Amino acid sequence: MTQKEKLLLFILACINFTHIIDFMIMMPLGPQLMEIFDISPRQFGFVVSAYGLSAGVSGFLAAFFVDNYDRKKVVLFAYIGFVAGTIACAFAPTYEILILTRTIAGTFGGLIGAQVMSIVADTFEYERRATAMGFITTAFSLAAVVGIPSGLFLAAKFGWHSPFLVLGGLGIIVIFLIYKYVPTLDKHLKNRQPKQSPFAVITDITKNPNQLRALGLSTIIMLGHFSIIPYISPTLVANVGYSQDNIFLIYFVGGLLTIFSAPMVGKLADRKGKYPVFVIFAFLSMIPIFLITNMFSGVLWGVLVIAGIFFVFSNGRLIPTQAIISSVVTPQQRGSFMAINSSVQLFAQAIATNIGGFIIHKNASGYLENYPYVGYFAIIMIFFSIFIAKTVRPIAQ
Repeated sequence: MTQKEKLLLFILACINFTHIIDFMIMMPLGPQLMEIFDISPRQFGFVVSAYGLSAGVSGFLAAFFVDNYDRKKVVLFAYIGFVAGTIACAFAPTYEILILTRTIAGTFGGLIGAQVMSIVADTFEYERRATAMGFITTAFSLAAVVGIPSGLFLAAKFGWHSPFLVLGGLGIIVIFLIYKYVPTLDKHLKNRQPKQSPFAVITDITKNPNQLRALGLSTIIMLGHFSIIPYISPTLVANVGYSQDNIFLIYFVGGLLTIFSAPMVGKLADRKGKYPVFVIFAFLSMIPIFLITNMFSGVLWGVLVIAGIFFVFSNGRLIPTQAIISSVVTPQQRGSFMAINSSVQLFAQAIATNIGGFIIHKNASGYLENYPYVGYFAIIMIFFSIFIAKTVRPIAQ
């Protein structure tokens, strides 16, 4: 990579870092928020899904216009709105206002992920793309290693509002980095076809079976992934006696491992093939999913080992998937397609979170029942994803 490519990836990773923390921090705060606002697991699921639903709507609407603009301008606009929404979350006095502020943050956040992936796909050819995706994915790892533990520490010491205030401050710094150092990203505007009807974005996708299969792959993966993730912390605390003070260690260990594993998986996928690497990690990820959702002991070392392999295998499955999905469109339509894909993913995340919330029930003693059934659902979704991924074909870029 050139120095300019490395700097661009670093800033994109910073965008993802803050964006991911904002979404992820809600899940380990679950036990605290359920107690403070006196809400049920189902109501907590609504808080988590409010971000995903609003992001899904905005991402869908963005598909009609994002390819008409410089990608730098789009991501800068979206990120400013996202930072404002995140800061607003810190001042939410009630459960209802918290849902509202999460909706605002999600509305702008829904534009970010698709644009980051579009920029990577525009900048790096398919043969190098998984490596670049692996680098971007380390933002998730750093969020888990640094962001989540720091956020939980701040929440414990200064209240649940403080992580959102600090995150907003970091976001202001990233806004400056985007404005100052991200170059004009308008390569996709060259050699464009005459302007089409906005609805052509949708009709083009519906007429292309390969793109529909790619969207189906995104949907199935998110349905399995996010049906279990929001409830890992609440079930560990309520069901097996895992200490709430040690929740940050789950994310710290998992994130630390994926800092090393994500770049290696990206390079491996570029060398050996995206689909074979995806299949290997898809099967491997079923093991920790079963163990997490059937946890019978809260012993610290056991929980951390299982959580660690869950992070590594699940992350390893997502990296080649992102490269596969980004390869089904030309650069001229990529921003719109990735916005639709992001929207589909976010809707699927929200649906999955609510599926988990409806299956899981809290009994009179506080025990959260039926979590194993959520795990079985996730495993079935992984099986489906393996077959769908086989049918998705990259096109000439």
